[in-house]
Amino acid sequence: MTGVRDAAASWAPPRLGGWIEGDPVGERRFLDLFTGSAGPFRPERGGALPAVRVAYETWGTLAPDGGNAVLVEHALTGDSHVVGPAGPGHSTPGWWGGLVGSGAALDTDRFHVVCANVLGGCQGTTGPSSAGPDGVPWGSRFPEITIGDQVRVEAALADALGIDRWAAVVGGSMGGMRALEWAVAMPDRVDSLFFLASGAVATADQIGTQTTQQAAVRADPRWAGGDYALGEGPADGLGVARRIAHLTYRSAVELDERFGTAVQDDGRFAVASYLDHHADKLARRFDAGSYVVLTEAMNTWDVGRGRGGVGAALSRVTARTLVAGVDSDRLYPLVLQQQVADALAVPLHVVASPHGHDGFLLETDAVGALLGKLLAG
Repeated sequence: MTGVRDAAASWAPPRLGGWIEGDPVGERRFLDLFTGSAGPFRPERGGALPAVRVAYETWGTLAPDGGNAVLVEHALTGDSHVVGPAGPGHSTPGWWGGLVGSGAALDTDRFHVVCANVLGGCQGTTGPSSAGPDGVPWGSRFPEITIGDQVRVEAALADALGIDRWAAVVGGSMGGMRALEWAVAMPDRVDSLFFLASGAVATADQIGTQTTQQAAVRADPRWAGGDYALGEGPADGLGVARRIAHLTYRSAVELDERFGTAVQDDGRFAVASYLDHHADKLARRFDAGSYVVLTEAMNTWDVGRGRGGVGAALSRVTARTLVAGVDSDRLYPLVLQQQVADALAVPLHVVASPHGHDGFLLETDAVGALLGKLLAG
């Protein structure tokens, strides 16, 4: 394994995944949904949004019958920018580079690939930092949302794009939740399901770590009850939340082998420098209000709620399904994917990786091979 550093070394981020020269560049677009007589949008836990703006990107050409569309679902701090360079509207390169493009697993010569920023997000889709009806950011007034709410917005987007049925819905982590919700809530609209590094219901461990992250955000005086001025949010609290989260995203073995107890010239542990980097990076590009709203949606995730339990809900799935997990994942361990695989009577595919939960993003060759297997029929 690479990345071991001596005590004098300062940590610098390696290049893992991301955009590669030659990857396709999607076009970012916006649609306003639930306007006029179609609105307002009413989240299942109460409240209302008079309209929902959705930011999305596409790659490849939609077939005349709309039958070649694939929906890619991003994770917690992701966005619509699956592949492509950083640039206007995108502070970071694509988060799943190598999986979308000509000849790739999501072959743009064959498929029309769609990815939308999620409801509650901060990358162009309506969320807490968006302007409310009075022109002031929603802030603390933004309603609680669920994974089901997010999928209802995606369904409205699909309708607007003329996509009646997805050739596949693909997602890992929080994206896997939405992918599974699609297959359960609207089985007639999903041909294939790729469910990766996720679970059918939130666990106490996940809820515990995520509510602790929320507490870190709220403990920052600049949180101001969620009604802070844009650009003046609780960056310190969000940074602490990210440090906590990132420890759950990587494996203990990887961290020990990469950093051990090494101390840098500046007196910081090398692993602390690594976490500081990721904290600073997220605080510069992500809204704290969105972080709280989206982690709470993950906390309340239960595909069986109102459907007679997880088993009954999964019995609704008719899509051809591939279930996969990462062997070193301690946030979404393999037992959670095994539960889904057993209920759907399909095998569990295991991605070997030292990177923990983040292996679903970093092991693009292995993930691409599995995705290709599913889409080959």
